[in-house]
This record gives sequence, structure tokens and C-alpha cells, in this order.
Amino acid sequence: MTAAALDAAYAECARIVRASGSSFHQAFRLLPRSRRRSLEALYAYCRVVDDAADGGGDAGAAVAFWRQELARVLAGTPTHPVGIALADSMEKFAIPARHLQEILDGVAMDLAPQRFPTFADLRRYCYLVAAAVGLATIPIFGCRDPRSRDYAESLGVALQLTNILRDLAEDAERGRVYLPQEDLVRFGYGERDLATHVGNDAFRALVAFECARAADFYAAARRALTAVDRRALAPAEGMRLVYSRVLAKIAARPEAAFGPQVRLPGWQKVMLAGYAWLRTRLPCSAASLAAHQGSPA
Repeated sequence: MTAAALDAAYAECARIVRASGSSFHQAFRLLPRSRRRSLEALYAYCRVVDDAADGGGDAGAAVAFWRQELARVLAGTPTHPVGIALADSMEKFAIPARHLQEILDGVAMDLAPQRFPTFADLRRYCYLVAAAVGLATIPIFGCRDPRSRDYAESLGVALQLTNILRDLAEDAERGRVYLPQEDLVRFGYGERDLATHVGNDAFRALVAFECARAADFYAAARRALTAVDRRALAPAEGMRLVYSRVLAKIAARPEAAFGPQVRLPGWQKVMLAGYAWLRTRLPCSAASLAAHQGSPA
């Protein structure tokens, strides 16, 4: 593989990340070039396999292609630009192959409309599609403390729960209901209510409950942030701050889930990413003091 071909593959990954409009993009800027490019390769992989499942047509064949491409990545013979960049990143940072497979397994679950009887079922899904992504990023970030796995898992679940709440209406229109069935029953809110955008007291109570659950996972991630890896995880902390704000907006106005997708303005994402970088470079005591004096979550 020539250096030019490899640069072109990484450039395509960067294009995919930019085109996604994701909040992750700003956080990636906190990394040195080599780590940033590998993180973009991983995110691009997540993006293209997710799009394969959501793109209509023969989604099963598209996901099957990525299973084959992942096998080629592991064999050192990738053919897709994202696969080429991913193979190089795995060699540089020893990204565990099992997490890339888990991501594909989670995406494959979305090939058909899903229902999750209990939160334990939903949490397993969140692990596959989000926490596994976080676990794959740990070597890219340069983490050294094994406890950072707890951080990655908690943050991944929190991010996915936030995505679920943000996309409630859009998913319902596509026949997908990710909220646990036990929770719908508990609050007396039906799938038809969700599909027809019924914003009643039951809906508001349901959303408040789910927002509190997601907030608990963000808090668990924050508690798991170790002194050893605080600096390495600055980009992840940027993501935590951004998505925590999105969650807070949904909690403050649950009916927002029925309108345009809840987002933060670009300037606020930049501000929060910068704040995350600064806070992870403060001594632990100073960072804790700032957190208790009303700075971002």
C-alpha cells in the first residue's frame, strides 16, 4: 500500500465524518493527527455499516459485504477505502477485532424492526452499537488504565440512550421502537401513541424516566474517569458534554422529540470540546472544584 493510497483512504474517512454532521467531529480535533485519522477511520466504519443497514434496498447484502470486508481487513487485504484505513489503524493501535465484529452484530439487529422487552435487552443492544465503539477507541486514545473500559461502556450506553430519545419520532415512523416494552407498559404509553406523537402526561413521565436513566450512565462514566487517562480521554469527554446537553434539552421539553432533531449549534459544540480539553488538563482537585461551581456537566 503506497503512502498516497493510504492518505486517500484516510481522506475519505474524514469526508464521511464531516458529511455526517456528527457532534463527534469537533471532539476529534483534540487529537494528534495520527490518532485523529484512526478515530475518523473507526467512526467512518461505524457510519458506513450503519448506513448499509438503514439504506433500504438489499440491506442484508450490504451488511454481508461489510462482514466480508472486515474479514479482509483482518487478513490484510481490504478493498474499500474505509477498510484500508481501518486495517492501518488496527496495526498502529492494536484495536481489538472483537469490538469491530460486535459493532456489525449490533447493526445487523437493525435489519428488521426491533422490540426490547426489558432494559437488559436494550442495554445489550446499546453495548453492541455504542459501547463496543467506545471500547475500540481506548487504544486509539492511548488509554493505559484498565478501568477506562468502565468509562467507555457507561459512556457508550449513555450516548445510545440519548440517540434513542432524540430520534423517537423518526424511529417510530420506520416501525422501530427502542424504548423497553416494560417501560411503555409501566407508564401506560403505547406504540401507537408514539407513532401519532401523543404528548400527554404519560409521555412526559416516560421521557423523564428514560432521561434520568441516561443521566445515570453519564454520571457513571464521569466517576470512572481515572487520573491516569483523563488527558487521553479529552475527546470522549467532549462527546459526553455535548450529548449531556442534548439530553438536558430533551428532558426540559420532551415534546421536542416530535419535532426537528434536537441539536446543539456548532459554536456550542466547539466550546464544549474546548472546555473538555481544558478541564482534563487541570489538576484533579481543580477540575472537581470547577465541576461543583456550575461549569458544564
